[in-house]
Amino acid sequence: MDGHGGAARIGFRNDYSEGAHPRLLQALAQASAEQNAGYGLDRHSARAHELIRRACAQPQAEVHLLAGGTQTNLAAIAAFLRPHQAVIAADSGHVAVHETGAIEATGHKVLVAPATDGKLTPALIQPLLDEHGDEHMVQPRLVYVSDATELGTVYRRAELQALSRFCRERGLLLYLDGARLGAALTAAGNDLTLADVAALTDAFYIGGTKNGALLGEALVIVDPALQADFRYLTKQRGAMLAKGMVLGVQFAALFEDGLWFELAAHANRMAARLSEGLAAAGARFTVDSPTNQQFVAVTPVQLDALARRYDFERWKARADGTVVIRFVTSWATTAAMVDALCADFAVLPAR
Repeated sequence: MDGHGGAARIGFRNDYSEGAHPRLLQALAQASAEQNAGYGLDRHSARAHELIRRACAQPQAEVHLLAGGTQTNLAAIAAFLRPHQAVIAADSGHVAVHETGAIEATGHKVLVAPATDGKLTPALIQPLLDEHGDEHMVQPRLVYVSDATELGTVYRRAELQALSRFCRERGLLLYLDGARLGAALTAAGNDLTLADVAALTDAFYIGGTKNGALLGEALVIVDPALQADFRYLTKQRGAMLAKGMVLGVQFAALFEDGLWFELAAHANRMAARLSEGLAAAGARFTVDSPTNQQFVAVTPVQLDALARRYDFERWKARADGTVVIRFVTSWATTAAMVDALCADFAVLPAR
């Protein structure tokens, strides 16, 4: 790998380092020449709301466009819960690990369950319900799941149905973080649809930031009981953009003709190509991920060699001395980028 000299670095760190897909930038450039109503009340946002409701088969749902995933989770959970109520999440869940205590900062504790594959099940949730049984403890009220999960795994329809049924039987809300929902719904072996997700949850969001948008997430509140006054909450939490059309234009473009699915499918295809190439080169995968996140264990020497040319996430150190690293593909990843990484991985030093 030393022979690459001054070759440009190749990025597999995440799926949001590129700005935005050209079609979204073109739509933004056109809309920027217009006079638009502010705070998400523009015609582009109204069009995006309608397209998303139609795609979800939920005409009564409310759609709110927010800037980022942490902001969306924070605003939604703060709105949906009473002060004494808590969230249940997998121990790898984004709200539990990567949001700097944002949920706790709103006054809501996050209770975690160990989930080796990143997915919650009724059996994992029940002990937390049993433990928190009276007014001397927080009251579990909302179950938080991600699809795809933080480990790149996906929920099958039967799994989400079981969770939905369990939550409704026990008076729990089911909320789905869809930062990488596009990757989940276009993954090999997935049997969920966007309409399924909407029917089985009380609220969820559709990720744009990690699927070709400059920024933005679309929160879909399905349960009418959770819809009241949400715009007040977004304003109070600093989540209401004066130039809300920036979000509306992008989501209208993403859902007008299926571009959102197309971009996610491309990222997954590049991840599958990467997985096949790395496997052929002898890579040791730590997670069986059908989506655009791939996790591989490498030695420190191999990590240093890869880091000379490639950007990726150092995920965690393991007891055997190896380090798990994460490669992420995006709408902008090319086959040439993937093939270069696979070729270099094949000639890594053994130790």
